[in-house]
Amino acid sequence: MDIAHLESLIENDQLDEIIALLSEKPQLANQTTSHQISPVLLACYYKKQEIAKAIAEFVPELSLFDACAVGKFDDVTLLIFKDPAKINSFSIDGFTPLGLACYFAHEDIARFLVLKGAEVNVASKNGYNVFPIHSAVAANNFNITKMLLDAGAYPNVCQKSGVAPLHSAAQLGNIELIILLLEHGAEVTLRMEGGKLPADLAAEKGFAEIAEILMPED
Repeated sequence: MDIAHLESLIENDQLDEIIALLSEKPQLANQTTSHQISPVLLACYYKKQEIAKAIAEFVPELSLFDACAVGKFDDVTLLIFKDPAKINSFSIDGFTPLGLACYFAHEDIARFLVLKGAEVNVASKNGYNVFPIHSAVAANNFNITKMLLDAGAYPNVCQKSGVAPLHSAAQLGNIELIILLLEHGAEVTLRMEGGKLPADLAAEKGFAEIAEILMPED
């Protein structure tokens, strides 16, 4: 019941109530939620970083995955120092430390992990086939995407449903990100399941000029 209550508080953005609950029952911060992930990671997925950081303060030692998701650089460096082999491990929900750092846009952590040997071309192990570059583009983060490409990330890998990084960038309407991907060999002719091109997604979102740029030549 307590963990369900904590989940509800996270979902409803009730920071003060969360701090009060964990002050009384700090062990809840270490329990597994009904989503089979930690409360810290759950808060991160709900895009509630302030809450995630607050919960993290009640955890005696964060896991590598939680530290990457919540943006605790010092914790990440210490954990990698203690156990370098974990750098390319997978979380319970199938993501690598690098994938999580990219998705939650923690550039310093992503750079550190790549520097220490994190594989940039490893997909998630959860049926979604998400690569770090997909996560970086989904986060609309130019710097991390560039860092990954410079480190050898493949620009045309497809996640579930055939979504390539260029599809996501087109949908976001981020011209700088689009140009970056094109400069690194992203293909405008890639089609998702159902046949949509990056240009089609840009057009659907009202980015007419971007759609024109991305239209394949006859």
